[in-house]
Amino acid sequence: MSLSTRLSLFLLATLAAVLLGFSSTLYLLGRSYLHNQLDERLEKALDTLAASVDIETGGLEWEPEDRRMMLGVESDVEQVRWTVQDDLGRIVDGSRNLLNSGFPPEIEPGSLPEMPIDQTAMTDAPGWRIARRHLRLAELVKLGRGHPEDDLADGDVEYPELVLTAGLSPAPTEASLHRLALAVSGVSAAVLLLATVLGRWLCRRALAPIVQMAAAAREKAASNDPSGLPNPGTGDELEDLGEAFNALLDRRREALERQQRFTGDASHQLRTPVAGLLSLVEVVRRRPRPIEEYEQTLDQVHHEVNRLRQTVEALLFLARTETESEPLKVEPVDLAVLAPEVLGRWENHPRAPDLRYRGPDQGVWTRAHPPLLAQALENLVDNALKYSEAGTPVTVVATREPGKSCLVVEDRGCGLTPDETAAVFDPFYRAPRARLMGRSGVGLGLSVVQRIVVVSGGSIQAESRGGQGTRFTVRLPELRPSPHTNSAPDLRRAVPQEARA
Repeated sequence: MSLSTRLSLFLLATLAAVLLGFSSTLYLLGRSYLHNQLDERLEKALDTLAASVDIETGGLEWEPEDRRMMLGVESDVEQVRWTVQDDLGRIVDGSRNLLNSGFPPEIEPGSLPEMPIDQTAMTDAPGWRIARRHLRLAELVKLGRGHPEDDLADGDVEYPELVLTAGLSPAPTEASLHRLALAVSGVSAAVLLLATVLGRWLCRRALAPIVQMAAAAREKAASNDPSGLPNPGTGDELEDLGEAFNALLDRRREALERQQRFTGDASHQLRTPVAGLLSLVEVVRRRPRPIEEYEQTLDQVHHEVNRLRQTVEALLFLARTETESEPLKVEPVDLAVLAPEVLGRWENHPRAPDLRYRGPDQGVWTRAHPPLLAQALENLVDNALKYSEAGTPVTVVATREPGKSCLVVEDRGCGLTPDETAAVFDPFYRAPRARLMGRSGVGLGLSVVQRIVVVSGGSIQAESRGGQGTRFTVRLPELRPSPHTNSAPDLRRAVPQEARA
């Protein structure tokens, strides 16, 4: 079942429930109103009949001649019928329209409840709505109703009790209710039908962009088209969904391209030292050789294995940080203290005299993982020494910018072209001049540096001009240290063995 169908059914079910509730409420209100009108007419009829009863001290006199009695003259079905009965149940008088009307109907004994004095009892009988009022002389006299003296004239009949009965046929009311039910049902059905047509059209129109996006996605999947989905241009949530989905596709495509490129480069870089090792071992095994040649071969094997180890460790680090779900355990680090300590590790290097540090003795604070940050700085220093001539300075600077704590590594080497600068952080990238100069490396050192800086919440920038050297600037979020901040981070914990450039 499609989404538009489900939405249409939901809206129709909601509308049907609302219409049913509204129609039922309207019908019940109309039914209550019409029945109340029926009872009010009967109540007024009994009031008219009671006004024709003269209450004397000796009995109740029925004297309709004293008043103009117009009640029950017409014989239409909606007109009132009435009777007056004595205490023995005999009919004293009745309306003119009783003939062939079926009134009064048979009422079972006890079906009319006893009402308080001079009150009305209502009941339903087959084909009639009945109202009765029981007048008792003794009770009425106690209430002070009646004449103090009996003015009984010749021919007047007095009764100790009188029962006034009025009835109306509910047929006109039921007919009106039937017409009301038909009208409400017809209007509700028409509204529901119109809502079905319009709701279906609106749902399809509203969901048309999704259908188009789904069709486009299937076509692109079949043709392996890397472009994004068409933007619906509706200016609503669907357009936001399309833009977000295209952004997700772009990120996934970039990640896939990086993975494919990384996999190809890694396989090539790993295949080369392995093939070299196998060739070297096969050549040595062809014939017996002097011990010196075996030692020389072992040195070559050691060099290639060490190069392979560095490559594998760098690849593992890049893969680990790419999928790391937990953030690094960072702590306050003073770059002005960390930089001299890292440079102190190069004191036995042939170019140790070329290393320079410039900056304050302390106070350049940030939050980072000290061993990883130290490894990144070592890679930058190693890269600067590798691509600059002996006797030229390599300077490390700890400084501050607004909101940033910075480490700068600058050399006076061969430099990079703009194209080389843009690609210098790509895994396995090596500048053509580096290959011509015979500099060793696999092109992973700067990739490792960039990854360390990114996971530390910072950024790295390369600036260079050909033949004038290169400048790498690492920017990390500045930290205002507290008085208890430790100014000597421990760089020995969990130092990774990532490869240098």
